Amino acid sequence: MEKKKFAVVLSGCGVYDGAEIHEATMTMLSIIEEGGVYQCFAPDIPQYHVINHLTGEEMDESRNVLIESARIARGDIKPLSEFKAEDYDALIFPGGFGAAKNLSTVAFDGPNAKVNPEVEDAIKQMLAVHKPIGALCISPAVVARVIQGVEVTIGNDPGTAEAIEKMGSKHVVTTHGQVVHDHKYNVFTTPCYMLDATIMDIKEDASVVVKEMMKELGS
Repeated sequence: MEKKKFAVVLSGCGVYDGAEIHEATMTMLSIIEEGGVYQCFAPDIPQYHVINHLTGEEMDESRNVLIESARIARGDIKPLSEFKAEDYDALIFPGGFGAAKNLSTVAFDGPNAKVNPEVEDAIKQMLAVHKPIGALCISPAVVARVIQGVEVTIGNDPGTAEAIEKMGSKHVVTTHGQVVHDHKYNVFTTPCYMLDATIMDIKEDASVVVKEMMKELGS
């Protein structure tokens, strides 16, 4: 049987200004463990800003989302502009503030956020052919902005849940090890570091969301 192909969309490298590295890594590991394969993507755009991950302070420099994401992908990454739904069975977004700062403006504009056009296009491509879309941590808010009316979870954070509801979508309260599957739109979400978490919790959440997506794909 041909292995199922996942497109993993990254948003930089590091929780405060890019992709959350534990979530990205555990997502990729879970795909392999479940018998799939993956290709990493990221938009070729400037980061919103650069954060010193030791101090939490903003740094006076600029970085590129695709180049920074290549750190996690070990260089094996493609510009998101090259994504085609026909080439992949599933699309998944690890979290990290990069999803809310680089892939969208959720961090700044909440329910009125704009979504990067390439991110929006990738989601809509998969939606059009009803292929599974996964999102971890804060990334469900990005999906909720594109697919108004979708049911998602980011755990139990009241502010983010309220923003999702104001987008016209529905938020479901969950904890670790739980996945919300919106059957209408074929979207799978799990909370990860939106809740207090250890790296073992992240592995559990990544594993269960990938497993549920694989079930949908018939694997």
